[in-house]
Formats: sequence, C-alpha cells, structure tokens
Amino acid sequence: MSMSSAGGGRGEVTSEINVTPMADVMLVLLIIFMVVTPMLQKGISVELSRTRNPVDMKEADRDDAVLVAVTRDGQYFLGQDRVVIDDLAAKINDLLSSRLEKTVFVKSDFRAKYGDVVRLVDSIRAAGVDKVGLLTERLDDAVRR
Repeated sequence: MSMSSAGGGRGEVTSEINVTPMADVMLVLLIIFMVVTPMLQKGISVELSRTRNPVDMKEADRDDAVLVAVTRDGQYFLGQDRVVIDDLAAKINDLLSSRLEKTVFVKSDFRAKYGDVVRLVDSIRAAGVDKVGLLTERLDDAVRR
C-alpha cells in the first residue's frame, strides 16, 4: 500500500511564487527612499508661492547655487544656516567673490511678510549681486479648478 500526497512530495517541483522575499526587499527600499529624500533637499523647507507661468531656473538646482530663504516667521537662512539679516550681505559677498556670474536664489514662504522679503532682497543687492531669482512652484491646471 502506498500513500500519495496531493502535492509537494519528494522530487516534485512547485511552481508557486514566493512573494515574501520580494515584499521584504520592496519595504526596505521604501524605507531607504523615505529617509534619503528629505536629505536631498537643499536649503530650508518653505512653502513657496504658486504661480501660473513660472520661469524654469535650472541653475537653482546646482550644487554650488546660493539659496537664501525667508520663513513665515521672519527668520533668514543661507543654505541650511540661520543668519541675521545684518550679516547676510557680508556672507553672500564672501560666497560670490570668486564667481563671474553673481546670482542668488530666494525661497520665500508665501505667508512671509512682504517687508521681510524686501529687506532680504535689499541685503542681497547690497552684496553686489547681479541677478536675484525668486523661486516659486507651478500652479497646475487641476489645482486651479
């Protein structure tokens, strides 16, 4: 008398896919991307104004771009470092002294006071900067409706 099993006996090949290792790998990749993505952002995080027809400023994405931010509570940042508005012109002048093209990009929170942004642009102009780029986000058609 022989016993036969329905499947999975010795010598038989199962054709079922084991998805557990794939799910583990995908979860590890998801965690890695969730940790690394915020570190890739340059400068301080602010909520930019949304505009319909912004000009693409690809130079702002370069590693050597000078980014200055103003938050909604009136704090100023040069890259990741908090600065006092009185010292900003000297620090920008030091950063741009060896460059031919003197461009500074401004990231302003849309809730920041107008006076704070004007003070920031005046300080940048006092440093001898040729161009000031104001960064915004594109307003999508779906958001407009």
